[in-house]
Amino acid sequence: MRIIGGSSETTMRKRNLIGITISALIIHIIAPLLLENTELYFFTMPLPWTTTPLQLFNPNSTFYMSRLPLWGLAGITTALIFYLCMCVIVILGTLLFGRRWQCSTLCLFNGFAAEVFAPAFPLVGKTGRLKPSTIKVFSKLRWIFLNIALFFTFYWALFLLGIPLPGDIEMIGKIETYKYLGTELLMAMFFWVAFMGRGYCYYCPLGTILGILAKAAGQKIAMDNGQCIQCNQCNLTCPMSIDIKEKAESGEAVTELRCVGCGHCVDVCPTRTLSYSTKFLDVIVNHNKDKGLSI
Repeated sequence: MRIIGGSSETTMRKRNLIGITISALIIHIIAPLLLENTELYFFTMPLPWTTTPLQLFNPNSTFYMSRLPLWGLAGITTALIFYLCMCVIVILGTLLFGRRWQCSTLCLFNGFAAEVFAPAFPLVGKTGRLKPSTIKVFSKLRWIFLNIALFFTFYWALFLLGIPLPGDIEMIGKIETYKYLGTELLMAMFFWVAFMGRGYCYYCPLGTILGILAKAAGQKIAMDNGQCIQCNQCNLTCPMSIDIKEKAESGEAVTELRCVGCGHCVDVCPTRTLSYSTKFLDVIVNHNKDKGLSI
């Protein structure tokens, strides 16, 4: 496979696989063994992906009471510290390296499946870009799922602050669990296995938040490295169906919110016209150029 074969044309994909492999080893093997907690996976994704960590702050929640006999108070404290550390790592990393930091390097949910099993997709139908009408549907779903996730996040945050709220808190927790299992996990698996690798990335609530942070970080696919020959390879390889070719033709950078920073378009470009960048990475590049270093 080209991804593993040592070709300089797959630099970004190699970095994705290295990051995801290291992340998987730490999250699924090393950290659970050291902390004696096999459920740390649910504490690796910041809000608003899940309110599980917030529920663990409440000694009266069903989740807290079910985990106390298994983990003990020290185990619960350790899980929360681990979660806070992960939040800092993801947020700071995104502000420096863009959405690529989480979505294509650390994410063990859709990011892992999309990068590791990319050669096998799709199992049903042919590889192709999504239609504009389908993308519009996903765009609406993105904001719907974000608002739902924010509702649960703010509900639990206000509850922890002692503010009286309507509704049964246990029922709210169950509804969120059913929402997660039914409309996110199962649907994501459906898209992974059957039709595409990045289906869930179109409407992942955390991905939307990180996309906004990535814009603040100046994430972009720059077009200043060469001359675009309109071969369309970038469009064909983009897992998020972004029209990169049109931007490249006019020399305009891609700053699309749904860009996960995978860098597939950068790798496949035959003229090396494209490059992935953020404000921080630009500083690094310019610093190396001033010192005459290669990157």
